[in-house]
Amino acid sequence: MNRTPDLEAVRRADPAEVARRIVGRRDQLALDDRSLAHQAAMSPAYFRYLLAAGPAFDPAGFVRIAAALRMTWAELLDDRTDAPPGQSLPPEGTPRPLLLHLSEPECWLLVGTHGVGRVGLPGTPAPTVYPVNYAVDGRTVVYHTSPRGAAAAPDGSPVSFQADHIDDRLTEGWSVLMLGTAQHVDDPQEEGRLARLPGSTPWAGGDRPLWVRITPDEVTGRRLGPG
Repeated sequence: MNRTPDLEAVRRADPAEVARRIVGRRDQLALDDRSLAHQAAMSPAYFRYLLAAGPAFDPAGFVRIAAALRMTWAELLDDRTDAPPGQSLPPEGTPRPLLLHLSEPECWLLVGTHGVGRVGLPGTPAPTVYPVNYAVDGRTVVYHTSPRGAAAAPDGSPVSFQADHIDDRLTEGWSVLMLGTAQHVDDPQEEGRLARLPGSTPWAGGDRPLWVRITPDEVTGRRLGPG
């Protein structure tokens, strides 16, 4: 079963030091922000936001950055080759992880019919990201929320959607990123149909009558595996 990176180690990490190590390794590899962000399957704006926010904001995003830089998770968090307390490392001699491109059909297969993902909304000074439980409807992603909720993307606004599963030993995992447009669903019959999809009930509960459909213009994915 895939697991997210150890959260205690993530909380202990100093965001400024992690950013310094990323920038240093980026320069060593002669990469710029755009090319590094592309390899890590995220937008350059989101990459720059992560550098300021730190690993606790999106641990899986930093796992992808580490793999793109050919670094281990421990090296990225603590600049060390031994694991922080409570966190395991791959066995000695295990190759560094690689990020492999996924085709669009592979991305949709991994996202599956439903699950938990993150929706990114436009914001100032940087995009904001919120967890949502979603359902896949055709080649779109749908979720419902409160009209005044934080995840209520404005109708017609550009959004991103991300879902991933990363093993905490950095041996395997995947990440899918979709960039597209949010649309409000206001047809009662369509709302009823969506409500019957697997996984469509929000875990948070409460009154969440607004259905939001994300129609992607771009679907990209990476698989994390041993080099």
